[in-house]
Amino acid sequence: MSDLIARATSPVVISVSELNRLARLAVERGIALMWVAGEISNFKRYDSGHCYFTVKDDSAQVDAVMFRQKAQHLDWVPENGMQVEVRATATVYEARGKFQINVDAMRRAGLGALYAAFEKLKAQLQHEGLFDAALKRELPAYPRTIGVVTSPQAAALRDVLITLRRRMPSIAVIIYPTPVQGVGAHEKIAQAIALAGMRCECDVLIVCRGGGSIEDLWSYNEECVARAIRACPIPVVSGVGHETDVTIADFIADARAATPTAAAEMASPDGVELARQCASLAQSLVRIVQRGIEARMQQVDYLARRLVHPDARLAQQVLHVQQLQRRLLQSWGRQSADAAWRIRELSQQLRLGAPDIESQLQRQQSLAQRLTRALHEQLRIAQDRTNRLQSDLLHLNPQRVLERGYSITTQLDGTIVRDAEQLADVESLRLTLAQGWAQVKVESTGQ
Repeated sequence: MSDLIARATSPVVISVSELNRLARLAVERGIALMWVAGEISNFKRYDSGHCYFTVKDDSAQVDAVMFRQKAQHLDWVPENGMQVEVRATATVYEARGKFQINVDAMRRAGLGALYAAFEKLKAQLQHEGLFDAALKRELPAYPRTIGVVTSPQAAALRDVLITLRRRMPSIAVIIYPTPVQGVGAHEKIAQAIALAGMRCECDVLIVCRGGGSIEDLWSYNEECVARAIRACPIPVVSGVGHETDVTIADFIADARAATPTAAAEMASPDGVELARQCASLAQSLVRIVQRGIEARMQQVDYLARRLVHPDARLAQQVLHVQQLQRRLLQSWGRQSADAAWRIRELSQQLRLGAPDIESQLQRQQSLAQRLTRALHEQLRIAQDRTNRLQSDLLHLNPQRVLERGYSITTQLDGTIVRDAEQLADVESLRLTLAQGWAQVKVESTGQ
């Protein structure tokens, strides 16, 4: 863009395309995304899905385009003469040099305030805890009477009645008539809900109406209706509008249904399914009763078989005692025979295993004689060996040597003298003799 501005302020001549591009960039950068209010005129939707129209007020107008990607999200049909609010960006169509706006979203005029009021009331009631799940009451499984708060001329009432007649014709229906839109409708709806709660004629209450715009459904976004639903002592089902419609009544009711028909289905049991369940339970009950009767009949037959005359019973008991006696005698005989056979077997084993005492005595005497001879022989051998050792000791005894005139010479510290070189002059020595000892002194030594 700076290049284009430089060229535009210079003596260089620019093309129309460059001028329009410069204008587009300047507009898009200078004007941010905004909401614009005005009246629709010259509205046309092409086969491509793009919408072209003009937004105008009393003193000006501007061309607008809404491309298919944005237009497909509209849940209503724009028409000429409608007051709308569009969220758009300003731009310039370069091919024609035409100023226009590209519409990103569009709503009917006044809806912004309605949405703001809706969010404000929703936040307030939520802050008070009126949406808490703990406050939600369970719907009765088998209601006897259902109340409907709606307009007697509404198609929603016809749908509810047809659904209830199809599902459970026996349920009584009480209609609490009220206008569902228009000035003061919300007060009439709240009064009808309060009346139903005061009378307590029904087990569940359906608050419903057909679909429509947010303005048509606005009565169900009023605070008085919300508080009347919460104060009602009867469980309330909200069936307002279509599946995509959401109201404050849906948040605060005990149950929310997508449509009035769905509300009737939610509040009533399915008669066909109940009939099927009853038939199944009846069949199960019949089977249980039949099995009980058959079991008791078998028990009676069993007791009848056990019921006999006292004489016959005594005869049976006598016969039983006789049978027990025979079995006892037979058992005693078998045990006696087994014991006798066992005694004979053990006696034979005892005889085979008895020792020969006479041979054992002879063997014992022979062993004693052998032991005596062996003992004498060992004593003789030991005596001979002792005598030899004693003779050897006598030969080696130094006392015998001393008795032959020899002596043992030792120094005073006990060292035996074997060599004259061990001695010093005037040294005292000790002589051990065969009988006693003597101390001598060396005067001289020699070899």
